[in-house]
Amino acid sequence: MIFSIDRETLLENLIIMQKALPNKTSLPILTNIKFDVKEDHIILTSNNTDIAIQVLIEEENLKVKKSGVVVVPGKYLIDIVRKVNSKHIEFTLIEDRIIVIKADRSEFKLRLMDYREYPEVDFLTNVTEPLTIDVELLKSIIRETSYAASTNEKRPILTGVNFKFNNNELHVVATNSYRLSQKILKIRSNIDNFDIVIPSKSLDELSKILDTSLLDVQIYVSINKILFKIGNVLFQSSLLEGTYPNTSRIIPTDFAVVIPFNKDELLQTVERVSLLSPKDKETNYNIIKFKLNNDHTVEITSNNQEIGDANEVILPSGDIKGSIINIAFSSRHLIEALKTFNAVDVNMNFAGEIKPFVVNTNEDPTLLHLILPVRID
Repeated sequence: MIFSIDRETLLENLIIMQKALPNKTSLPILTNIKFDVKEDHIILTSNNTDIAIQVLIEEENLKVKKSGVVVVPGKYLIDIVRKVNSKHIEFTLIEDRIIVIKADRSEFKLRLMDYREYPEVDFLTNVTEPLTIDVELLKSIIRETSYAASTNEKRPILTGVNFKFNNNELHVVATNSYRLSQKILKIRSNIDNFDIVIPSKSLDELSKILDTSLLDVQIYVSINKILFKIGNVLFQSSLLEGTYPNTSRIIPTDFAVVIPFNKDELLQTVERVSLLSPKDKETNYNIIKFKLNNDHTVEITSNNQEIGDANEVILPSGDIKGSIINIAFSSRHLIEALKTFNAVDVNMNFAGEIKPFVVNTNEDPTLLHLILPVRID
């Protein structure tokens, strides 16, 4: 096997492949990137058993003198390609177990494992009908929901994001039992309905790849896997097993108090007040108090017996519905929810002092966040 390739082209694709390289694995072969070199293109594959990625490289600057298949140690290869300064890099396989990498005056030799030990990955390209979605829309869906998924492995199903497609409507929900994010979109498609849970870690890695693309994304779904096709990139993730809880019944629809705010002003106020807020023992989240006064000013406070207190008054950005309310909750939950909005103004909607409240915006009715309060002593 002998070929040469533009360094920048190779590095861009290796950075994508890196997202499916395992940090720890009982299968050392998976620490490699598989190179399947054809006469006019290369197929790269990486796989950590949860995520598998395949990239097709067919560039004018790719010169293949001899085709072949190898697996190359991923970490060392990426470090080499990142550090060398040459415009082109040449790869030569010698004795079937050593790859020689030449870049200007630099030369590296890496000892290789047997490529035949690399597990075959069955990518879902044979599924007949994909769901096609705009790349920017998919990026916003992930950004607006994935953050709310649980990081606690005690309830594995909650570490994922629920994607449910039914009657041309896509419901996306994530929750960790203390907060919830929901996005509902109308999407026309002839594909079969599905109800799946995608690991939030997979979506976070996918989002980094989407940042480099302007193309529509094709989504293929099976019983235990999901494939995202982005141009020349195939990104496949395993799905979480189990039934996602029915979260629709916990979202209130009738609110006694509705308060509009300028989003940035509210976000900055909460960030300042939370600097001194005490941490809840169970969740370790900073707790703040939120009080609507008779004069329609809103007082946000934190009281920390060990450090001190913080207090700030903020004015709503419009007319208020309802009267006095006094509620406490995690400042982190509100801060992270507010950061997902692109809107200028947001609404805080309260059904009661001990009931979950909803944060939404009139500018995007497809998105809402729900936060559970904590009891005030």
